[in-house]
Amino acid sequence: MNKDITIHWHGKNYRLNMQEATPVGIPLRAGHQNPNCYWAEPPRFETIRVGDFVGSVSEGGSCNYQKVTLTPHGNGTHTECYGHICDEPQATIAHCLQAGWWVALLVSLEPEKQTSGDQLLTLRALKESMKKLPDVPFEALVIRTLPNTTAKLTKNYNATNPPYIEPALAEWCARHEVCHLLVDLPSLDREEDGGKLAAHKAFWQYPQAIRRHATVTELIYVPDALADGLYVLQLMAPFWEIDAVPSTPLLFPMKELET
Repeated sequence: MNKDITIHWHGKNYRLNMQEATPVGIPLRAGHQNPNCYWAEPPRFETIRVGDFVGSVSEGGSCNYQKVTLTPHGNGTHTECYGHICDEPQATIAHCLQAGWWVALLVSLEPEKQTSGDQLLTLRALKESMKKLPDVPFEALVIRTLPNTTAKLTKNYNATNPPYIEPALAEWCARHEVCHLLVDLPSLDREEDGGKLAAHKAFWQYPQAIRRHATVTELIYVPDALADGLYVLQLMAPFWEIDAVPSTPLLFPMKELET
């Protein structure tokens, strides 16, 4: 079966191989071998035991049957909707995340150190990086922070004041109809910002003109093997009635075809 498809995007044709997906989510494990932020308890995978039944094949059970306890915002890769910053009952992933595929731009950015000591991913840096990449519209922005190390797979970010997004960059995304913003950081905003959440609010245009189908995905990990450029993004996530869920973003490289 031919796994190649051709997509037409803003006057150009691109080849997409459906077998070339790269997950940029971090696998969730029981215990401490996960990224952690905002003092979340580590995920727990617990074997169900009822009477003589044990939900573990390794312990002699007929099948594996486990309960998982996790905190989406703090335990690893997760996708969130505007319900993260409001109390509207319909502001849940089940209502806001639309199934589909989106043209995405992957960019690598180095945080800029501020006089305060904070490190910001700035709009200026984004625009500079984009000068070297295809000049076509995109629907999702995937940011890989430099330096990019495998320490991100298990890093404990608590009380470290990690890099965060300049609100102007988030505002730019909203103005340019970027519906999905993915970062390898614990949050778009500063670890402790007094509850301002300026970048989140700018991205969702909250509360003036809420972008209800826009999503933010945090704590991803983009391997160095993926070059900056155009991809197709597929967001795989459970449709839960909650503001954030664990997720698996997939990136498919877009290869421009000669005309």
